[in-house]
Amino acid sequence: MIKPKILVTGAAGFIGSNLTDFLLNKGFKVFGLDNLLTGDERNINHLSNNPDFEFIESDVTKFINIKDKIDYVFHFASPASPIDYLNFPIQTLKANAIGGHNALGLSRKNNAKFLLASTSEVYGDPLIHPQNETYFGNVNPIGPRSIYDEAKRFIESMTISYHVYHKLR
Repeated sequence: MIKPKILVTGAAGFIGSNLTDFLLNKGFKVFGLDNLLTGDERNINHLSNNPDFEFIESDVTKFINIKDKIDYVFHFASPASPIDYLNFPIQTLKANAIGGHNALGLSRKNNAKFLLASTSEVYGDPLIHPQNETYFGNVNPIGPRSIYDEAKRFIESMTISYHVYHKLR
C-alpha cells in the first residue's frame, strides 16, 4: 500500500510537531519543513530514525523543492506567539505571504489538498465572541498585533483565490 505523503511547514513548532506525530501514527509519510526560527528541533528529534519522516531545514519563503509527489500540504509555518511575531515582524509577514504562496504553489503543482493554519486573530479585537465564519472582524491594520493579523488575513485571501482561480482543493 502506498502511503499518502504530506508536507508540514512549521514542523518543529508546537502545533506542527504534534500534528506530525499524529500524521505518522495514522500511517502517512511526512516531510517536515522548518527554518527553526521559532520552532525547536527538540520537538522532532524523536523522529530522526523514523523512515516515514524526513526533516527539511529550510525557510518556507524560499522555493520548496520536494522530489516526491505530495498529496497534502499543511501550512503551519509562522511565528505565532506575540513575543515571537513582535521580535520577528518581517519574518512573520513573509512566512505567511511568501511562504504561504510557495506552499500553495507546491500544492497546485502536485494537485495536492491544501490546509492552512490560520487564527481568530484575523478578526482583530472582536465585537462579538466567539466569532463565527461570517464575522469579518474589527482589525487595526497598523497596531502592534497587525503583523500577525494582517499576515494571516493575507494568506487566507491568497488561499481562497487559489481555490477559486486554480480550483485548488
